[in-house]
Amino acid sequence: MEFIHLHNHSHYSLLDAISTIDGLVNAAAEFNMPAVALTDHGVMYGVMDFYKKAKQKNIKPIIGCEVYVAQSGTRFDRNKRSNTRTAEDFEDDAPENSDGLASANINYAHLILLAKDEIGYRNLIKLTSIGHTEGYYYKPRIDLDVLSQYHEGLVATSACAGGVISCYITRGDMKTAEKMTGVYKDIFGDDFYLEIQDHGIDAEKKVMKEMPGLAKKFGIKLIATNDVHYIKKEHAIAHNIYLNISAKQSNKNFRNGDASDILTNLRYGTDQIYFKSSEEMCKLFRDFPEAIISTWEVTEKCNLELDTSVNHMPNFVIPEEEKKVKSYNEYLRKLSFEGLKQRFDKIPDNAEDRLNYELEVIEKMNFSGYFLIVQDFISYARSKGILVGPGRGSAAGSLVCYCVGITDVNPLEYDLLFERFLNPERISMPDIDIDFQDDRRDEVIQYAKEKYGEDSVAQIVTFNKLAPRGVLKDVGRVLNFPFQEINDLTKTIPILFGKVKKLEECMKEEQDFKNYFKTGDAIFKEEKKRLYDICLVLQNLNKNSSTHASGLVIAPGNVTDYVPLSKVTGEDNVFCTQYDMNQLEDAGLIKIDFLGLKELKVIGKTLKLVNSRNGTDLTTEKIPLDDPKTYDLFSSGSTVGIFQFSKSKMREYLAKLKPKNINDLAAMNALYRPGPMKLIPDFIDKRNGKKPITYIHPLMESTLKETYGIIVYQEQVMQIARDIAGFSLAQADNMRKAMGKKIKEKMVQIKEEFIKGAIENNVQKKTASEIFDLILDFADYGFNKSHGVAYSVLAFYTAYLKTHYPLEFLATSMECRKDDETELQQLANECRKMKTSLRAPDVNESMMGFTVKYYEDPSAGGAIIYGLSAIKNVGEKASQSIIDEREKDGQFKSFIDFLKRVDLRLVNKKAIESLIFAGAFDSIESNRNKLFLNMERATLYAQRYGQTHEARGQEGLFGSSDSSSNDDNSIIQNYPEFPESEKYNKEKAAIGFYITGHPLSVYEKELINLIDLSFGEDPAEIDFNRVKTATMCGVISDVQIKLSKKGNKFVVFNLIDLYGSGECVAFGKLFETKQHLFENDKLVGVRGVPEENGDKLKLTVEEIYPIDGFIEMYAKNLVININGNLKDIRDLHQIKELVEQHPGTTKIFFALRDNGSVKTFISKEYKVRASKELISNLKNIVGENNLTLN
Repeated sequence: MEFIHLHNHSHYSLLDAISTIDGLVNAAAEFNMPAVALTDHGVMYGVMDFYKKAKQKNIKPIIGCEVYVAQSGTRFDRNKRSNTRTAEDFEDDAPENSDGLASANINYAHLILLAKDEIGYRNLIKLTSIGHTEGYYYKPRIDLDVLSQYHEGLVATSACAGGVISCYITRGDMKTAEKMTGVYKDIFGDDFYLEIQDHGIDAEKKVMKEMPGLAKKFGIKLIATNDVHYIKKEHAIAHNIYLNISAKQSNKNFRNGDASDILTNLRYGTDQIYFKSSEEMCKLFRDFPEAIISTWEVTEKCNLELDTSVNHMPNFVIPEEEKKVKSYNEYLRKLSFEGLKQRFDKIPDNAEDRLNYELEVIEKMNFSGYFLIVQDFISYARSKGILVGPGRGSAAGSLVCYCVGITDVNPLEYDLLFERFLNPERISMPDIDIDFQDDRRDEVIQYAKEKYGEDSVAQIVTFNKLAPRGVLKDVGRVLNFPFQEINDLTKTIPILFGKVKKLEECMKEEQDFKNYFKTGDAIFKEEKKRLYDICLVLQNLNKNSSTHASGLVIAPGNVTDYVPLSKVTGEDNVFCTQYDMNQLEDAGLIKIDFLGLKELKVIGKTLKLVNSRNGTDLTTEKIPLDDPKTYDLFSSGSTVGIFQFSKSKMREYLAKLKPKNINDLAAMNALYRPGPMKLIPDFIDKRNGKKPITYIHPLMESTLKETYGIIVYQEQVMQIARDIAGFSLAQADNMRKAMGKKIKEKMVQIKEEFIKGAIENNVQKKTASEIFDLILDFADYGFNKSHGVAYSVLAFYTAYLKTHYPLEFLATSMECRKDDETELQQLANECRKMKTSLRAPDVNESMMGFTVKYYEDPSAGGAIIYGLSAIKNVGEKASQSIIDEREKDGQFKSFIDFLKRVDLRLVNKKAIESLIFAGAFDSIESNRNKLFLNMERATLYAQRYGQTHEARGQEGLFGSSDSSSNDDNSIIQNYPEFPESEKYNKEKAAIGFYITGHPLSVYEKELINLIDLSFGEDPAEIDFNRVKTATMCGVISDVQIKLSKKGNKFVVFNLIDLYGSGECVAFGKLFETKQHLFENDKLVGVRGVPEENGDKLKLTVEEIYPIDGFIEMYAKNLVININGNLKDIRDLHQIKELVEQHPGTTKIFFALRDNGSVKTFISKEYKVRASKELISNLKNIVGENNLTLN
C-alpha cells in the first residue's frame, strides 16, 4: 500500500509555509511517489513552476488550491459572524484567525480543490479569481453558489480541522456538519472526499472520531493527508520563526539555548506538518487503509496536461484602410519596408537582406501580431505627444523594430545583433520594454484597456523575497539578537553584479562573515549557529507579494480565461495576475513593460519651454548626435542631471576619457557597474593611446576594435564565438545564456564544442581555451550593447539640452525631482557652478512649480524661480489662491497687502510661516524675522478689516480703504533679522534645501581638503573595504534619541552638508559625553564608519566636534600663498604676530609664487592652532583665496 501527498503548501502560501517548489518535487522523487499536489492557501501563485518542475522529474503534477468558503452567507458578506455565543467562538470567527490547522471559522472554511483535467484547471482559475475579485475580505473567499457553477473537472476534499465539514464537528454542531456533507456531496458527487489528518492536535481527534460515520452515512470515501508546510521535521523551528516574521515579533525565550522551549511554543501546535514518507503515513493511518487507497484513486482521476507551447495573442485589428492586407505577417512586412524607406535616405546594401531575415524569424515564430501590438501602442503615444524612449533592452538590436518605429536606434550603425533579441534556435516570447514619460504613462495603459477591454488587461504579481541580508535581519529580530549586531553582520555580505551573495557562499568565502559565528562563549556560539541554520532554511523564500512596477499582461479575452487574478494589497478593485512574469510566459500570455521614465518627462517639458520661448519646433529626432559642444560637456565631467552619467565617479571618468561619440558613451555606460568598473582605467588609457591595444588572436580585432581590445558587451561574446569557433549567432547566444548559469557539466560540454570549432578554424587549442576562459569570466558582468547604445542616445538628448538650454533644462529637472531633497540640492549646486541664477520662491513671481523667468535683455538670459507648491505646508490650493489673486489685482505691495487680499482659509498660518522662512516675501521685506514676529498681529489686522474672501472689495469695519492703507505701515514693528545660520536653517526646513545660502558656506574653502565624503555621493561608487572611516561636516537636523534593547540611549540624526544629506547614528559614551552637540541646527564635523543605506550613505559616528573645533583638530597643514599681493614687509610681521598668538600642532607652509614658478617652504619654528580667529585674520592679510588647509 502506497500513499500520495495531496495537501501541500509551498512558500507561495505567504508567511504560512516554507516548502519550496523544488523541495516538494524533490521530496516526492526521493520517496518514489509518482505524483504530488500543490494546494496553496487561496492562490495558484506557484502552479506553473510546480507543473514544469514536476514534469522534469517525471512526477505527475496535481494542481490544486486550498480555498476559503464563506459557508454561513455569501462571498459578498462583510464582517459577518456565525451565531456563536462565547467569547472564544467570536475569537475563532475573526478573519485573521482563519489560518492554522484547527481554525473553526465557518466564514473562512477550508476546502481542497484538485484539477482532474483542463476543464477543472480552468474552473480552478475562475474560482480563485472570484475569491479575490468578488469575495475578498481579509482572505479571498468563494461560496456555495460559485462552487456549484464551477465544480466540473474538480476533486474536492474537506481539508483540515478548519475545513468545510470539520469546522462544525469541532464546534460540536453535528447537525450542520451532516447538512453540509450532503451539500458538498450534491455538488461534487463521487469526487468529494472526507479528509482526515493526524498531527497530534486535539481538534483532529474529534474530526477523526466523527468522519467515518459521516462517510458511511453519505457513501463518501475517506482520504488521508498530511497538511505539509515544510519538507523535513527538523524545519519546525524555522517554520515557527517564519510565522513570527509576519507578526513582527521577537521572542526572548528563543535565546536561552533551550530547543525544547521552542518546540513547546509552536504556533501551529505540532512539529508533524512535514513531508512524510509513504511508510510513515501508512503507519499513521493503519486503522484507515481505505483513506490511504483514496490518495491513489484521486491521483488516477487527475490527469491534467497543459500545453505550454501555445501563445495566446491578443486580437490585433488591422486598420480599416489596410483591409487588402490578409495577415499579420503581411501587414508587418508592409510597415517594415515602408519604414525602411522613411528611415534611410539611401538604403544600405545589407539592410533589405537583414530586414527579410528578421521578418522570416518573426514569422516562423508566429510573433508578427506581437510586434504590431507594441508598434500600435507606441504610435498612439506619439500621436498624443507622449514622449517615448529611443529603445530599451535587446529590442534596440532589431531592424524591424527600428523600421516600424518601436525604437529610434539604427542597429546597422552600431552593429547591434538581432539574435541577442530573438534567437531563431530558441523559441521564447520576445520581450520589448517601452519607456514613456512617467507623467503620461497611464494614458497609454488606459488606451490598452480601451482597445482590448478592461477584463483583458491586468497588472502582474511579483514577490519580495527573504534575501540573504533581509533574512538575517528578520530572523535575528525574532530571535532577539541586537539590531546593530545583525546589521553589522549583513554588511559583510557582498553584492556582486547586482546579486546578493548567498549565505552558504559567504560562510565559505567571506572571512568577516565567518568570524562572527566563531566568537562568543559556547552558548552564544550555539545561538549563532541556530540563527545561521534557520536562515539557510528560510533564505530566498517569499515574504510578500506586490505588483510589478511596469508589466502588463494582455489576453485575447477575459484574463481569467487563461490565468488567475489576485487582489493588489492595499488597493480597492485593483487586481494582478497570480502568475509572475516567468510563469505567464509558460501560460502563453504576452507581457509588455510600460515603464515610466522621469528623464523623458524632463526632456518633454524642456522641449516645450524651449519651443515656446524661441518659436522653434525642436524634437528629439532633430537633436544631432554628433554635436561637438555636447561632447565637450561630457568631456568636462559636468554631467550632474544627465541620465545615467550624473554620478561623481562617472563624471571623473568622463573627464579622463573625453568621449567623442555614442559608442564611447555606451561603453562607459556598460562598464560603470560593479565588476567591470575595474576595467575602466585600462579602457581610458587604451582609448587615449597611453596603453597598447592587444588581442589574444587576430580574429578578435574586428569585434573588439571599437572597445580598444576590452570585452564590454554580451554581443561581443557572441561575435567572438562566431569568429573564433564558427558558431552561428543563435548558437553563440545559447552559449552566452548557459555561461551565465554556470552549470559545470554544461560548461565542459560547451568548452569542448568551442575548442573543436576553433581548431577547425585554425586557432590553436591553447589559444582557444584561453579565449573561452576569458569570455566565461566576462559572462558574470556582460552588458547588453543594444540597451547601452539606446540609453546613451537618451543620455545624449539630456546632455544636448543642458548644453544649449541650461536654464530650461535645470528648471525642468528641479521641477521633476522636487520630492527628492538630495537631488534638488545637487541641482541647486549645479546652478551655482553653471552661474545659472536660482532664485528663492517669491509671492510676486513664483508659479506653482519651478519656472524660468527670462530677462528683458536677451543677453542677460534669465533665472529659475522656485515654485510655491514645493514649499512645505503651502500646497497646491494655497499656491493657486496666491497666483489667482496676483493675476487678478496685480503684485502684492506689502506683507499687509498680501494678507488682506489672499483667502486666509487656504493660505493659513502654517503656509504663511513657511512662505516667510522660504524667503517668498524677500522682494517685499527682506527681514524675515520681522515678518515672522509681526505675523500674528498683521493677520489679525487684515481679518479685522474684513479682507477675507467673502468681504473682498468692501470697506473695512473701522474706516475707508484709504485710511486703512495709512495704518498698514504702523502695524509692522521693527525687529532684528535672524542670525545667519538660523535664517538658513529655517529656509532649509521650508523648501527642503538651502537656496540663498548654507551655514557651511563660510567654511567651504577651509573644509574642502579636510572632509573625505559627502552625502551627495553614490554609495555604490565607494569602496567600503578601503574607506573604513571618513570625515564629514554639516548641519544636524531631525534628532531622535532612542533606547537600545539593553536600555542604553543612542541618537539618530540627519546631517546636511553642501551636497546632500544622510542618516547618522551615535552610540554609547560618545552620545553621553557629547550630548550637547547632538542638537538640531548645530554645525558640526564628524568622523565615523560609512556604510550603504539603500541608495544613500549612512555614517556611524565615532567622533564629533563643533565645526571650529573640527577644523582645529583635522587641519594638519596651513598653506599660505604669497604671490606679490602683500602690501609690504609689515604684512609679514603681522602674520608672524598672529602665528605666535595661536600656538598649536598645525604645520605652516609658505608657497612663494613668482613668474609662474612656485617655491614652498615649511616653517620649522612655528606651528599653529587653526582657530576661527586665526584663519579670519590671515584672510584679511593675504586674501581669502590664498589660504589653504589640508
